[in-house]
Amino acid sequence: MIRSKEEMPHRPIEIDLTGPDGNAHALMAYVHTFGRQLGYSEERIAAICKVMMMGNYEGLVKVFDREFGHFVTIWR
Repeated sequence: MIRSKEEMPHRPIEIDLTGPDGNAHALMAYVHTFGRQLGYSEERIAAICKVMMMGNYEGLVKVFDREFGHFVTIWR
């Protein structure tokens, strides 16, 4: 059955930190993907990644949540 895309239910973006998408490299790749989709400049994306790399994993997750938590649900 072919249906219209308008009928597709809204699905939030979810990231499970205990799975393969929860490692630091995957989260930084999401920064590039989401940043471009939101129209962020390459400089802003690089700055976010730089701040993410300044601390430990917890800090990295907090920066990601601060920047993208308004539309991404993060699960532990």
